[in-house]
Amino acid sequence: MPGGRLTQQERQQIALGLADSLPYAEIARRLGRPTSTITREVMRNGGPTAYRADLAHHATERRARRRRPASSRESVSLPRPPGRDAEAVAEYEEKLTTVLLASGLPKMAARVLTCLFTTDAGSLTAAQLAQRLQVSPASISKAIAFLESQSLVRRERDERRRDRYVVDDELFYQATIASARSNDQLVETARQGVAILGPRTPAAHRLENIARFLDFISESITRAAEQAREVLHTKPGTASTAPPNHVHR
Repeated sequence: MPGGRLTQQERQQIALGLADSLPYAEIARRLGRPTSTITREVMRNGGPTAYRADLAHHATERRARRRRPASSRESVSLPRPPGRDAEAVAEYEEKLTTVLLASGLPKMAARVLTCLFTTDAGSLTAAQLAQRLQVSPASISKAIAFLESQSLVRRERDERRRDRYVVDDELFYQATIASARSNDQLVETARQGVAILGPRTPAAHRLENIARFLDFISESITRAAEQAREVLHTKPGTASTAPPNHVHR
């Protein structure tokens, strides 16, 4: 259907064409689509080097849902602060969700984290998240459990004894440290392999190099996170202090 929306199969063909370094015009010819359609599709979804069919299709589905007539449930969604372009905010939320998906987060966890990042309060209840995303409480609960396991959100009780899920100044620091420490088990296991396989064998040498590499990366990440930690506490309207060894470009 040249005049209709791109299908997921067509998006997969676009991704294959880009992987083969085909020009947009050739991809369009093979799909029976205008070249402008392919160009717009690729540039709207990360460009030729970052285009992914599944993420592009997800983004299109989100745009389609936003354009549907508001249901009675949607009509009571959380109010947004005045002075913001609602369409621009929605487009940004879609883009941020897509980037979080590309970083490896599950779909619902990415949507929940986007909601929390773009809320001025930095916290929402499970009911507010379910209302805003138009999903079941069970979906929110599963996403929150994953985000908590990655130290990306924390839970607190409000004055009405409801659980609120929070992103605050420390969470990115904590998540970075947790990510660095997650390498420790792999380092330890790799070095166990060195002893078992024999220190003079090629396999053992490979495992030792992996362990040394991950050790160095973990130490570097931890040191950089400690140096940059204060940046996360910079208040609006104040100049941030560059962490040690930071070079302005």
